[in-house]
Amino acid sequence: MRLELKNVTCGYGSKPVVHQVSLPVDSGEVLYLLGPNGSGKTTLFKTMLGLLRLQGGEILCGGENIGNWPRSRIARFMGYIPQAHNPPFPYKVLDIVLMGRTAHLGAFASPSENDQKIALEAIEALNISHLQNKIYTEISGGERQLVLIARALAQQPQVLIMDEPTSNLDFGNQLLVLRHVQKLAQMGLAVVMSSHFPEHALLSATKVLLLHKGKVFGAGRPEEMITEQSLKTLFGVDVKIITTTIRKGGETRVIVPLVQ
Repeated sequence: MRLELKNVTCGYGSKPVVHQVSLPVDSGEVLYLLGPNGSGKTTLFKTMLGLLRLQGGEILCGGENIGNWPRSRIARFMGYIPQAHNPPFPYKVLDIVLMGRTAHLGAFASPSENDQKIALEAIEALNISHLQNKIYTEISGGERQLVLIARALAQQPQVLIMDEPTSNLDFGNQLLVLRHVQKLAQMGLAVVMSSHFPEHALLSATKVLLLHKGKVFGAGRPEEMITEQSLKTLFGVDVKIITTTIRKGGETRVIVPLVQ
C-alpha cells in the first residue's frame, strides 16, 4: 500500500508553514523527515492525520484521496506515535495498548475478546509482554515509547507516523526503538518518522526527505541526501562524514561535528 503526498501545502489558518511537499512511501519502507526546529515536520504530520486542513495539493492512500475521509477511517489506515505521552490516570500497559482499538469500535462499545487478542499480539510483537500488567506511568521512557508503538500496531494500520520517537530517550533506548522501527518495516508497514538525528537516518532509513524553512530541500536515498553540505545548510554546523568498516566487513557512516 502506498501513501503519497502530491504538492501538499499546509499550515495554521490561512498561513502556510509547509509548501508543496511531494513524497511517496510504500509498504516496507522507512522514510525520515529531517530538518531543524520550525521546518514544518509536525505541521505536515498533523495534516496527514487530518488534524489540520489541507491548504493545497492532495494526500493519497492506495491511490484514493483522503480529503473527505472521516477521522475514524484515517485512524484505521494510519497509526500515530507522538514524541511523549503522559496520561492523567495510572492505566496499565495493556489498557494503553487496547486504546489503539478505538478506531474499530462503535459508539459506546467496549473492547471485545478479539480486540484484547489483537492488543496482546501487538505487545508480544514488541517483546514487552513482561510489562502488560505494569502501570504505564511507572515504567521507563524507552519502555513507554515501545508501548505507544504497540498501541499504534493494535490499530492495525498500514502506515505508521512517528513524530521524533527517540527525542527524549537515552542512547540505549534510542537504538532499541530504531531496531523495532526496522522490524515494523519488515512486517510490511510503511513508516514515516521525523528526527533531529541524521545519524539515525543513516542507520535505518530507506528514504530521506530534507525540509528547510517549510520547503523540500532534497529527497532520495540517505547516502545521497545526508552530506556535509546539506547538514551545514539545514543545521548551520560544520561536520565531517567518515565511512568506517564494522564487523563482518560491513561499512557505516559516522557524522563528526567540527568543533572550533
